[in-house]
Amino acid sequence: MKKQHIIFYLCLLTITHASAQIASASDNPKTVMQSTIYQNVPTQTIDVQGTKFVYRKLGTNTGVPVIFLNHLAATMDNCDPRIMDGIASHYQIICFDNRGVGGTEGKTPKTIAEMAKDARAFIHALGYEKVDLVGFSLGGFISQEILLQEPALVRKAIIAGTGPAGGEGIKNVTRITYLDIFRGLLTFKDAKTYLFFNRNKNGKKSAKEFLSRLEERKENRDKKMKVSNFQRQLKAIHAWGLQSSQDLSVIKQPVLVVNGDNDRMVPSSNTEDLSKRIQNSELIIYKDAGHGGIFQYHEEFVKKALEFLAQ
Repeated sequence: MKKQHIIFYLCLLTITHASAQIASASDNPKTVMQSTIYQNVPTQTIDVQGTKFVYRKLGTNTGVPVIFLNHLAATMDNCDPRIMDGIASHYQIICFDNRGVGGTEGKTPKTIAEMAKDARAFIHALGYEKVDLVGFSLGGFISQEILLQEPALVRKAIIAGTGPAGGEGIKNVTRITYLDIFRGLLTFKDAKTYLFFNRNKNGKKSAKEFLSRLEERKENRDKKMKVSNFQRQLKAIHAWGLQSSQDLSVIKQPVLVVNGDNDRMVPSSNTEDLSKRIQNSELIIYKDAGHGGIFQYHEEFVKKALEFLAQ
């Protein structure tokens, strides 16, 4: 057989094998679903009691869905793609802009309790009667309120970088946030560099990687949050920090409580306090990490989150 014939035959085998793999993937709905990643997942809208909410949904359409509740000033573009894609590898995960945030209409409420009511209304508008929650920072405050307001709605919850109502130092979030926004302006850096990460070698590296991941989505990005609604969020957090302590012993669901060991925004002592006050809880503290510990340790966090949700 001539050399060129041999080359042609090998190429034909390669193409045939690749075609078989594509056909096999097409026969597997789960594989097709995973071809969509957070970088390119479409933004959808839904009417929630007369207000247009925007959301993104990805992952396997089986089991209990996971609702992701985000941090102060965060739109859907502030969701870490590695965490979203990681959880979506086994579960359906939905992130959304709550009232007055990003592309969602309306004014942001001035209390965490009202934010939780809006989140619950959004979940029910999607037709869900049972969900798991992943709440980071402000999203962790809202998650606690959802657990208290409508416990039957939640199967399990993961709350990270957060604290209880009246928790240590939470009333200082506004001051710290404005200070680090100013630092960011002076140094031409995103304020999250200072708010979420330590200022040592590991922290600086993690901040750079995290902020780079947030820029992976190039098209159909979310709307920026209005300054007035950002200020309303800050007022809600300040009120939460001054609020009377809540009885968290009534929470019976399994709860995974996570933080870094050096959280400047919501001091890490709050994480340990939450774990003690929630009966069926598990505690994880990441070493040499700040408020954004789950972003710095995103691989470890996703692995643990998947194990926790599967138990």
